Amino acid sequence: MPEATKVAVVYYSSTGTVYELAKSIVEGAEKAGAEVRLRKVAELAPDEAIAANAGWASHVAETQDVPVATAEDILWADAVIFGSPTRFGNVASQLKQFLDTLGGAWAQGLLADKVYSGFTATSTAHGGQESTLLALYNTVHHFGGIVVAPGYTDPVKFADGNPYGTSHVSGQGDLPVDDTARNAGRYQGSRVVRIATALKDGLADAS
Repeated sequence: MPEATKVAVVYYSSTGTVYELAKSIVEGAEKAGAEVRLRKVAELAPDEAIAANAGWASHVAETQDVPVATAEDILWADAVIFGSPTRFGNVASQLKQFLDTLGGAWAQGLLADKVYSGFTATSTAHGGQESTLLALYNTVHHFGGIVVAPGYTDPVKFADGNPYGTSHVSGQGDLPVDDTARNAGRYQGSRVVRIATALKDGLADAS
């Protein structure tokens, strides 16, 4: 049997919204036959800032057993799906710091020819979801990676309305991830696996 496509879902989440989206993406990728690693990036915020926000502190405790991402997880994967909340229309510093540690692998060409995709969440509608994902994809272009956005390639995408990646509006934490976002996440996970598998097989045939 052919080796399963390997997918790394690497995310940052402070109060849990992006984590919930990540779980749906993992579900979709696994259902499509992939071997999946779910990884969080290291927290940079000071303990006192986390302790001052009950939701943040609760989520840190809830996900203490989720492994912290390393460069090896990216090298292992055929496809990488990055998740980040929006921070002023951009990628959160925690995820950006992780991306910035990949310079050595990038310099060796080890990040190229993989599939990449992204997902995000904001507190408000139109709060920077698209700009965050586009900013994330700038990094992928430097990697020499292949962006596989969900586009409007399935009816679930017309429901969630974001062709750049799965997203959710969380309000002030009072709008939990809903079925629309979860279905979009599952679809994104499965689409990434399908395209990554085809790419991997095509590259193998060409070598």
